[in-house]
Amino acid sequence: MAFCRFSIDMLANNTTAVDNIFINNYLPYADSMYVKVYLYGLYKCQDGNASDNTLENFANELNLSQEQVEEAFVYWQEQGLVQFLNILPFEIRYLPISDVINNTKKYNAKKYESFNAQAQEILSGRMITPNEYREYYDIIERFHMEKEALLMIINYCVNIKGNNVGYAYITTIAKDWANQKITTAKQVEERLLEFEVLRTGMQELTKILGIKRPLSVEERALYQKWTTQGFDDNVLAYVAKTAKAKSKANISYMDNLLDKYFAQRLFSVQEIELYEAEKNRATNMAKTLSRNLGLYYENLEPVVDNYIFNWLNLGFSEKMLEEISNYCFKTNIRTLDGMNRLLEKFYKLGILTETSLSEYFGEVLSVDKKIKNILETIGLSRNVNQFDRDKYKIWKEIWNLSDELISYASNLAIGKDQPIQYLSSVLSSFHDKKITTVDEAKQSFEIVNAKQNENKTYTQGRNYTKEEMNSVLQSIEEVEV
Repeated sequence: MAFCRFSIDMLANNTTAVDNIFINNYLPYADSMYVKVYLYGLYKCQDGNASDNTLENFANELNLSQEQVEEAFVYWQEQGLVQFLNILPFEIRYLPISDVINNTKKYNAKKYESFNAQAQEILSGRMITPNEYREYYDIIERFHMEKEALLMIINYCVNIKGNNVGYAYITTIAKDWANQKITTAKQVEERLLEFEVLRTGMQELTKILGIKRPLSVEERALYQKWTTQGFDDNVLAYVAKTAKAKSKANISYMDNLLDKYFAQRLFSVQEIELYEAEKNRATNMAKTLSRNLGLYYENLEPVVDNYIFNWLNLGFSEKMLEEISNYCFKTNIRTLDGMNRLLEKFYKLGILTETSLSEYFGEVLSVDKKIKNILETIGLSRNVNQFDRDKYKIWKEIWNLSDELISYASNLAIGKDQPIQYLSSVLSSFHDKKITTVDEAKQSFEIVNAKQNENKTYTQGRNYTKEEMNSVLQSIEEVEV
């Protein structure tokens, strides 16, 4: 009996770790009874020295016969996950799954005699090494691939690469197909028939590209991907000719182009031609705009994708973009992000063409000229700023004051200590009193002045109480308001 051991309660409340490799590579393919035995045995390993840890108790607890338990452990020994230590008494040792994956597992040579002979016959150009055989056995057992299916894959690779094809190539193809759940002879045959159907189209491509060798498995898989995505032979031939014209006559370059067209949902020659024409136009625009901003990009594709296409999609004309790039350079906006922010403002204003831009600038300059005249009238010699424009916009667009009223108020502000503030207060008074004409404004000021003079005369030479003075001031304020 062990010196230290878990209590039954603690063992029941603990956890049993199951390797993900077992769940992924073994559990889906094993009989459910075998899985139950393996997992329960893994649990029992945590207290292996317990007196009740016997084959008889094990079988009873799972409601199985002892023969069934033994059968399950024989299976797991063949898989390399356990090892028999004794038959009487029955004793099993669990092995690390990583050792199995790393090919330390031993295989039954007799089990693969027929497979070995057939594989060597197919690979007649060289001798198959023991290590290569183990790689094949591992694929068969780990992926549960039928022997006939793997032989068909080996034969397929020989047809492509020749009868001395390396086993690394064969195992790569076999594992890739196994991961796609192609593990039976029937499934491999169906995949090969698919490739045969596509063979005519692939031959046309190799002819256009000038490829004189057979296409590899990977290249054939790409062809199958393109047709599955929806590209017909006319489009594929067009793209192949495009690739050859650019001295990039290879399947990989074609795949890059077709991935881009697929992302843009372009499935006809006409759509692709229009896209490429637009892209060429956008690339030329990217060169011009970057130069106008004082920028240089060795690769203009990010500029086209992230800026030019977006601006064109918003509706900006090419001339408009050139005008804005020049404007940005003159106003020290020397980045594409800065230009983009400015274009967003113009978009909100509905200014998308050089004509509307010219009209907008004309309006801005006209308004600035009017504001400049106001500043000069009230005695300020400086440039127009945004604060002035915001004030003027309130007077004209929100308060709806006429140029004549603003001019009249400007003359009233002449000589004041703070002419801008005074002008704003006068115009605010006009707005509050709903004064719309100069005559109404003059009449309002005459009443205010008369009241002020009257109050001055009335107060001369007399002593008034504080209450009387407050009453007079209140009456003046009421008139001014």
